Amino acid sequence: MWNDTVARRQTPDNTQTRKSLKPLARLLPYLKRYRTMTFMALTALVAAAVFTLILPTAVRRMIDQGFSGDNPGLINSYFGMLLGVVAALAAASAIRYFLVMWIGERVVADLRADVFSHLTRLSASFYDKSRSGEILSRLTADTTQIKSAFGASASQAMRNLVMCIGSSVMMVITSPHLSVIVLAAIPVILVPLVGFGRKVRKRSRAAQDTLADSAAYAGEMLSSVRILQAFTQEETASARFAAAANTAFHAARTATLARAFLTGFAIFIIGASIVAVLWIGANSVLAGTMTGGELSQFLLYSILAAGSLATLSEIWGELSSAAGAAERLAELLEITPEIDAPAQPRPLPGAHNAPIEFQSASFSYQGAADRPVLKNVSLTIKPGETVALVGPSGAGKSTLFHLLTRFYDPVDGAVTFNGINLKDLDPQDLRHNIALVPQDAAIFAETIAENIGFGRVGASRQEIESAAKAASAHDFIMALPEGYDTMVGERGVTLSGGQKQRLTIARAILRDAPVLLLDEATSALDAESEHLVQGALDRLMQGRTTLVIAHRLATVLKADRIIVMDAGQIVETGTHRDLVAANGLYAKLARLQFDTAHAEAEKAVAPA
Repeated sequence: MWNDTVARRQTPDNTQTRKSLKPLARLLPYLKRYRTMTFMALTALVAAAVFTLILPTAVRRMIDQGFSGDNPGLINSYFGMLLGVVAALAAASAIRYFLVMWIGERVVADLRADVFSHLTRLSASFYDKSRSGEILSRLTADTTQIKSAFGASASQAMRNLVMCIGSSVMMVITSPHLSVIVLAAIPVILVPLVGFGRKVRKRSRAAQDTLADSAAYAGEMLSSVRILQAFTQEETASARFAAAANTAFHAARTATLARAFLTGFAIFIIGASIVAVLWIGANSVLAGTMTGGELSQFLLYSILAAGSLATLSEIWGELSSAAGAAERLAELLEITPEIDAPAQPRPLPGAHNAPIEFQSASFSYQGAADRPVLKNVSLTIKPGETVALVGPSGAGKSTLFHLLTRFYDPVDGAVTFNGINLKDLDPQDLRHNIALVPQDAAIFAETIAENIGFGRVGASRQEIESAAKAASAHDFIMALPEGYDTMVGERGVTLSGGQKQRLTIARAILRDAPVLLLDEATSALDAESEHLVQGALDRLMQGRTTLVIAHRLATVLKADRIIVMDAGQIVETGTHRDLVAANGLYAKLARLQFDTAHAEAEKAVAPA
């Protein structure tokens, strides 16, 4: 699905690029949430337009009657009326501006929230092929562009459209024969307006795509800035980002040039038509077929119409750019998760006593069907059993975890939990019963307490501290400047690897789920920390179904079973003693990876 949308986005002559402002229609459901405010804004907009259209009529009466000398007091009355109209116009315009900007901010806030919520529910396969920097660019830069257009620009577009129509009608009423000259210029402007609008939208879309690519690259580099500096790649990274920014500039410049040409063309045509009207009208006044007031009124209406039309040409370009941004966001919202809850998910009773079974499960990642990661794996894990998964890198151990948490579905076969196929469960119901301690500790730029509390919504401070104590993390936390309220920086940059790992273990302890997945949970710990954490893990595993990916003997030895995997298949099963005696792959891995620790472990389990 994502590949399809990317291909569609990169095709310059597809049908979507011909639809001009149609992507902005996707924002209408958000607008409908605030019908009252929208109605009030439209009312203020129409009122402001009406008061503006009254001004030329008042000017005409002032010129034709106020300057006649028959009643000198009339001129004071007309000026007083003009002042009142101006005051009403100012009030209506202020109200319109506030309401429209409020609606724009509110709609974009809702849009951002919906896009982010949708992104959190997309399947792992989407993120396998996407860069987070580009996605964030859509969530921030694109929505900002929409906010600008949907707020001020959309309001001005509607106001100027009403003004253009109203002024045109009043011109026809004032002087039909002069109106023909001005109105004839409108098609001359509108035809290139639509054509250039398409080009502007396409160029703006290209600029936004380039900016998203550069943002993705910048995000990757800044998130690994220490590696960047360690390998002295600052100049290379800077040059690459500058080149991307320059490319975005050229794309934006092309779009701006098209808009500038369109604006200049519109102003020239409109101005030329007004000059022609003024010339013909002046001759009509001299001939006595038209009063000076009528000419002034017509001229003011033509200026209002011309100004509105010229502004529309500028706003059209802005709205076209926003349509490109809306289309990019729509592509995200149209992506459907590959892993989703069925229409009627089955309940999941008895999770604490639920066996887990892999039934001839096979899996290959998208785009790599010829390279299966799992091949016909069958495995049953009893409730409360601790099973260790061992094997070389790429054997498929982590993929078993991914299938069990239903980040992916097997290509063939099935995975069941308590006899229920995972495809028949709501993924969230399933994951509520699983606690995961990953190899790469996921720490957020929040406080210590918030990072641990991520394990269970609504956990109290006492529960968080108890989990930290159980993970042997309490002492180092209390040594930090603000204890549990210490901010740890992006990805926990202020913490050591062992400290971060203990926080993820505390998070899993707090979750208190019946199934525990440990992916090299002690890999980042020194010997002393490992001893402390291993005790916490032993307590945590009691009464839980536990799957462990590990190479450390301390965990492997205590497992009820050890599953040895190689090239996506289970090649050996048994206890540590049985597998060493079999002198197969496990025994080879033990000799290569554990050395002295393996020898000491053998002594520990040897009969007296």
